[in-house]
Amino acid sequence: MPTDGAYSYGVPEGMDLKPGDYVQVPLGSREVAAVVWDEQENNVDPKKLRNVISKFNCPPMKPGMRKFVEWIAGYTVTHPGMVLKMILRVPTALEPEAPQKGLAFTGTQPERLTTARKQIMEFANHGLSWTKSGLAHAAGVTASVVDGLTKQGVMEIIELPSRPLFPLPDNSYGTTELTPDQREKADKLRETVKTNKAGVTLLEGITGSGKTEVYFEALAECFAKGKQALVLLPEIALTSTFLERFESRFGARPAEWHSELAPKAREKTWRQITTGELRIVAGTRSSLYLPFKDLGLIIVDEEHDLAYKQEDRVFYNARDMAVVRGQIEGFPVVLCSATPAIETRVNAQLDRYAYLKLDSRYGEAVLPDIDIVDMRKNPPARGKFLSPIIIKAIEETIARKEQALLFLNRRGYAPLTLCRVCGHRFECNNCSAWLVEHRFRKTLQCHHCGDARPTPEACPECGTLDHLVACGPGVERLGEEVIDAFPDARTIILSSDMAGGVKRMRLELDAIAKGEADIIIGTQLVAKGHNFPLMTLVGVVDADLGLSNGDPRAAERTFQLLHQVTGRAGRAGGKSQGLLQSYQPEHPVISAIKAADSEAFYEREIDARRLSSLPPFGRLAAIIISGQDRRETESYARSLRQTCPKSDTVRVLGPAEAPLAMVRGRYRFRLLIHAPRNFALQDWLRSWFKEGPRPRGNIRVQTDIDPQSFV
Repeated sequence: MPTDGAYSYGVPEGMDLKPGDYVQVPLGSREVAAVVWDEQENNVDPKKLRNVISKFNCPPMKPGMRKFVEWIAGYTVTHPGMVLKMILRVPTALEPEAPQKGLAFTGTQPERLTTARKQIMEFANHGLSWTKSGLAHAAGVTASVVDGLTKQGVMEIIELPSRPLFPLPDNSYGTTELTPDQREKADKLRETVKTNKAGVTLLEGITGSGKTEVYFEALAECFAKGKQALVLLPEIALTSTFLERFESRFGARPAEWHSELAPKAREKTWRQITTGELRIVAGTRSSLYLPFKDLGLIIVDEEHDLAYKQEDRVFYNARDMAVVRGQIEGFPVVLCSATPAIETRVNAQLDRYAYLKLDSRYGEAVLPDIDIVDMRKNPPARGKFLSPIIIKAIEETIARKEQALLFLNRRGYAPLTLCRVCGHRFECNNCSAWLVEHRFRKTLQCHHCGDARPTPEACPECGTLDHLVACGPGVERLGEEVIDAFPDARTIILSSDMAGGVKRMRLELDAIAKGEADIIIGTQLVAKGHNFPLMTLVGVVDADLGLSNGDPRAAERTFQLLHQVTGRAGRAGGKSQGLLQSYQPEHPVISAIKAADSEAFYEREIDARRLSSLPPFGRLAAIIISGQDRRETESYARSLRQTCPKSDTVRVLGPAEAPLAMVRGRYRFRLLIHAPRNFALQDWLRSWFKEGPRPRGNIRVQTDIDPQSFV
């Protein structure tokens, strides 16, 4: 619950409770799951206390995990109960798993031994236990034959013990031939895990350098010590590739944890993590809050990725919280990326983190040659979006039976649809955003609230038929252009909102890896972690996208994205090429990508951050005020601003209407706080909120420490 302290309850006679126990308690008219917290002073009359209803038969939450909850609540300036809610996402998992019914041979012979019964007996009389369906399937008979033997007492019903979802990983199952450089880095990671001390290591390596194989050796050391491990991945789509690579190395698949997991699998996974039956989990940011029994290592893959930042209810960065969990519970954390975040790079330079770097690709693979297509000199044909230079490069690539990737970070068909007659623009009713046309689904959709409507044939403003025009390209429109230019090529369009969800996405990615596509068109979904052996050409359709806004992280994000997507080319060896379409080829970010000079980019960007005291050399916090009435929301934001504590070192900017002024029907205003690095920002904010006006009605105040988004 969003309260500052724990609630008090009475303990029924005969119930033994200690901190960390999971319990069921009454809350108003409901019965809810809760955790017994540490002792605190209680001035409530015991006669007024309601009793705990029951104690769950589940391993208690460890002291380190409870400390982790409190630390996150303090750092993010939120309520501990809201952090705890992320751990108790699966309350049904607190109950013991229902035992599975099985069958065992009693030694009794059946009255009549038919052929079908004889087949059953051949399997049943070896002292093994079976499920009914398993025994029938193995013997090649119907379940009714098994039922008949059970009625005669030949088989008896027993309870089968719960089985782990996956077997334990086997360090000796598979090996990878590491290069001397990889072996050196792997040995250092192994030694870090062996010492079993808190500490952070940055494993940086160019795309295709074999970072995954190196940190697999750290996982092997963790398993050898009998401990559990967590591998954080930014996207669900990446788990499929990781699962396959892990299984080929350790002979078993890791448990998955993400939003698409089926409810029953989620319950069983959560339960077996608490008991220690599962040794390895691969999951998205929410897996950081799983209550491991004996966690010994966290690896954060693609640590720079924005997907690790949660911007709802509890605002946190899973990468940073992984570091904190390692510090609290006393185990190592490995951050892995080809393009580390500026904050991570600075921590490595200042020796706060250990730093390991892989400078070359694995095997015979070399980095692609990067060329800039100056769109001012080589523009596309009218109504098109691909320069003739990229068209020619694709033609040559598919003629060699190789693959080409076209990258455009815009979903759908077009980001804006308008009427050619009256100029009407299709805007979301709930958000300050244009509706994106999805021509394959024949809908106009908002990518912020999900609101969708059928694409009309006539303009709703003037009623003119067949005069709606799409403005700008999305991946669907780009696909249309590619199919017109290369009708015989096998083309796949990949986007996070594609029909069929994660299952279809994994099938498409697998098809690409097998060479069953010639041209791939995708958003940032294809920019990270995938290994496509036949891909030798990457074309970035709009390399300037993201450079022209006021986001102080725009240069960093664009560099990371372009570096990652061009790194998909040439991973299996041979000559490869990256082509970047740009209207400003002289921009420092574009120049750094062309020169493959990441060090120059980091040096320049770190100096710029230092001069302006931006993170990691200063601190930022955002306060987002939202409400259903614009005037009321703005009025509250201004009154809150007027009550902020006086400080000579803190700057408060705003309130200003957010760039996305309305989302999901709520008007939004933002305050931005800029403070020195060593300033106690959270204490200052808590003091402000304590003295400031209380939000009333539907006004909501959210605090974002270390904001990544400024919209």
